[in-house]
Amino acid sequence: MNGIDIFFSFIGPLFFFFALLGIGFLVVWIWALIDILKSEFSGNNKIIWLLLVIFIPLLGVILYYFIGREQKIKPPQENLLK
Repeated sequence: MNGIDIFFSFIGPLFFFFALLGIGFLVVWIWALIDILKSEFSGNNKIIWLLLVIFIPLLGVILYYFIGREQKIKPPQENLLK
């Protein structure tokens, strides 16, 4: 094996790994946007979360997952024992 073959033998798996990582992040990012748009928030929280997720994607998605989902207004629960 010459030097170029060794170089490409490392690049192939790395490219595949980062491509999968990027696709996974894109899926989570789209999920966060859809979840924000479908949910009700108090005040301007919906706009703030949308801007945060759009302009600071990685940090925005992480913060929304741990903090933002708790800020959603939950619909009133119907009595299921009727």
